[in-house]
This record gives sequence, structure tokens and C-alpha cells, in this order.
Amino acid sequence: MITMEKLGRLRRLYYRDGLTLSEIARKTGFARNTVKSWLKAAEGIEPRYRRREGQTKILPFTELLTKALETDARRPKRDRRSGRSALKLHAELKAAGFPGDYSRVTEFVRRWRGNGGEALVKAFVPLKFDLGEAFQFDWSEEHLVTQTG
Repeated sequence: MITMEKLGRLRRLYYRDGLTLSEIARKTGFARNTVKSWLKAAEGIEPRYRRREGQTKILPFTELLTKALETDARRPKRDRRSGRSALKLHAELKAAGFPGDYSRVTEFVRRWRGNGGEALVKAFVPLKFDLGEAFQFDWSEEHLVTQTG
């Protein structure tokens, strides 16, 4: 993966030092086409690695995974799976016929949590209410029994 530092170095070698694309490729270890495409990119654009979207091995199991993660998120903290929940999920998926590896499951869990998957358990309860907005009535009767003696 190319970083801003490496991109800066490529641009310095080309614009300041006047090296050709082939010389830069030899010096940096990048492919000539990579050097060419990054020199053509507009300045200030940060390079990113883009994974191709498409049919993945985990796609048929997303519903099962999402259901397991949502169920786990609703449990009290002490009853939730530990930090190794993805490992347990991977084992469950393997038993269900999942052909992929552990990293696919961890990536799915990370993306699910990043998209607000944890928000199912969190709630905002206002401590101030407008008049007539929130009232609670208790129509029951309570009797106090005292013991003497």
C-alpha cells in the first residue's frame, strides 16, 4: 500500500530530481504503471486501497452473522461473548458450512460495529421533559404495616 510519505518521495524524484518513470520504479520498487498512475493523480488526494465489491464467501452467511451479533448486543455485559467472539462465530459458521477463513469473520464484525451495530444497546434517556410530555401514574394503594413490640 502506498502512503503519503511514499507518494511524496515519488513526486520529489520525478519533479525535483527529474528522474524517468523507469528509474523511479527501479529505485522505489513500485511497478512503473503504479508510479505513472500516482504521478497523474491530483495533488492532495490521499491514496487508498479499495477492495473490490462482489460475491464473497461470507455473503450467504451475513444474515446468520448479523442475527448472532444483534442477539449478543442485547445481552447484559456479563453474558456477552468475550473479546474472542469472532473466533466463536467463525467456529459456528464453519459448522454451518462456511468455507472462508477467520479474517473474513473479523472483517465483517468490525464493519458491523463500525456501522453502528453496537447502537442497539445504547439509548438516550432525557432527564428533563416538557410539561405534559412524560408522566407516570400509579393507581395502586399501598398500606403500611407497623410492628410493635
